[in-house]
Amino acid sequence: MKPKHILLVVLLILPVCFFFFLQIFAKNHYDLPIFYPTDSTKNANGKWDKTYHKIRDFSFTNQDNKPFGQKNLLGKVYVVDFFFTKCGNPTLCPRMSTEMKRVQDAFKNEPNFNIVSITVDPENDTPKTLQEYAKKYEANTQQWHFLTAPKKDIYHLAYHDFKINAGEETTNNVTPEFMHATKFILVDTQGRIRGYYDGTSREEVDKMMVEAKILLYQLK
Repeated sequence: MKPKHILLVVLLILPVCFFFFLQIFAKNHYDLPIFYPTDSTKNANGKWDKTYHKIRDFSFTNQDNKPFGQKNLLGKVYVVDFFFTKCGNPTLCPRMSTEMKRVQDAFKNEPNFNIVSITVDPENDTPKTLQEYAKKYEANTQQWHFLTAPKKDIYHLAYHDFKINAGEETTNNVTPEFMHATKFILVDTQGRIRGYYDGTSREEVDKMMVEAKILLYQLK
């Protein structure tokens, strides 16, 4: 068999294999973790039911200068990252946004999946700046949302809700430097965190996409 014929067969078989993977494992064998249990109560059957940390009801401003927050995301599976548009290190924010564009392409026909990128530099990253950044990465802003808010609200949300570090450091008391985790955070339809993935790693992002598809499959 010629190499091009082998490649064609592989491309045809892969979607079928993934479908059967979901059929077999998604509901019965591939249980994704739920992060940060907050309490447990004994039910009528004598078993313990756990409750879990959920993302609070925040409302920020999107690239179109309109309110956007957790109410817009309930009932959807979504992935979050923190970034800033002036990040000059090609291995950090630009790499993360390139990977997120790949995520968008993979889920472009999935109405129950959203992407949220939150700036850690709101003084520079105005809605207009975020809109320009969205265009740079060919973002469909009906699915991929770029958010800004007052610094204290952003840093509080990052630390207390998404459980990652984000903030501002001053170098030589002159130049502000922004630090943030490079994680992609997967959140389910109930606002519970289901996974953390290195947003600069193609392999980790691939894993995130598989696990997001499992969560989406469980909605059916």
